[in-house]
Amino acid sequence: MQLEPRAQTLLKALVERYIADGQPVGSRALSKISGLDLSPATIRNIMADLEELGYVSSPHTSAGRVPTPRGYRIFVDTLLTVQTLDENAVGSTLRTQAQAPQKLIANAAQMLSSLSQFAGVVLSPRHESVFQQIEFLRLGEKRILLVIVAPGGDVQNRLLLTDVDYTPSQLQQSANFINQHYSGLHFDDVRNRMQGEVRQLRDDMGRLMQAAVEAGSAAMAESVDDMVIAGERNLLSVSDLSSNMSSLRQMFDMFEQKTGLMQLLDVSSKASGVQIFIGGESNLVPMDEMSVVTAPYEANGRIVGTLGVIGPTRMAYERVIPIVDITSRLLSNALSHN
Repeated sequence: MQLEPRAQTLLKALVERYIADGQPVGSRALSKISGLDLSPATIRNIMADLEELGYVSSPHTSAGRVPTPRGYRIFVDTLLTVQTLDENAVGSTLRTQAQAPQKLIANAAQMLSSLSQFAGVVLSPRHESVFQQIEFLRLGEKRILLVIVAPGGDVQNRLLLTDVDYTPSQLQQSANFINQHYSGLHFDDVRNRMQGEVRQLRDDMGRLMQAAVEAGSAAMAESVDDMVIAGERNLLSVSDLSSNMSSLRQMFDMFEQKTGLMQLLDVSSKASGVQIFIGGESNLVPMDEMSVVTAPYEANGRIVGTLGVIGPTRMAYERVIPIVDITSRLLSNALSHN
């Protein structure tokens, strides 16, 4: 819903003041900080309308008002003036060339935490289910070691228990066929193509290859979605998040289990640019008092992961948003030139 200009100005002033000091904002304070030449009665009427619309609420202990999740949403979507940050002043840790990708990711999480004074999180690049080469090694009767070499040189091993006792020459023949026809492809693509192409081989050879594809795909999937978190302890000093034991328990359960965070970061990777998830509004955020600001990052023009800042709903969004945006661009550049 589009608010009329005076209501927008008052809501913006209220949210900014509440973010700054955490206290409910009254009509008298709004008349001073909004810059509007309005009578107290007019301000009270507009605030009553905003409360009826669900943008602000009145705590029982105060005559002032505080923003609701819906109020925060309209603030960050339409009223926020984002600060301009100098990319060169943000930090040099992500510009160093020849760093291992995991080191760059750890540096990005630490940089997000240090700049925001909250927690920084990076969902590592997903390991694609792509192989460069496979080998079969006979370990004993009906026991085969499958060796999968990824394009980057990573190696995964899987034990295959078979119904047939394959000879070393049969294993070599099967590996040669797969490497010659399917090297560099996703295991899913190999599975689809193989259904028609292995008919020229003996049935038991085809079964071996199909078992290798299934095991290889599972091996790659197990190494997906590693998450790096830095600065969790910063959130202990945020009273909104650590004011009671229930909130503390909920917050550290989130960091320990990671499942909800990974789901949130996975969702944000499917959108472009900075995304803001506000507690109390998004079911993906486990606490009403928490918000997560995220952005996807790339390697060589392809989105490979997501990063973000975890902090209180009452955070300085105008400062955190450019921190997340610039960090995603710096990490993208570093990974693309690595």
